[in-house]
Amino acid sequence: MKIDIRTVGNVKILDCSGKITLGEGTMSIRKTVRELVDSGSKNILLNLAEISYIDSSGIGELVGSYASASNREAKLKLLNLTNKIQQLLTITKLLTVFETFKNEEAALASFQ
Repeated sequence: MKIDIRTVGNVKILDCSGKITLGEGTMSIRKTVRELVDSGSKNILLNLAEISYIDSSGIGELVGSYASASNREAKLKLLNLTNKIQQLLTITKLLTVFETFKNEEAALASFQ
């Protein structure tokens, strides 16, 4: 699991690639989101376009990171869901929890 962070305006974009699975994948997301929120970032966008696989622990970590950000008055949104992730979030009814976007411009505009 690899995460590249870039900043566009007041939004931190996390370009994630690889697998979000129990262990290193979930730890990477948790650690990165918490560090950003701790440093004062209020707008976080997870770009999941390059995620090849996500397991139940990965879904749990997305929820945990969302809750952690929300509790600290930060916003965490999802960008570029793969078909597989979209299906998983639909089945688990989590699609109603997350704000999701298909293009970066719309996602960035939603933080304004």
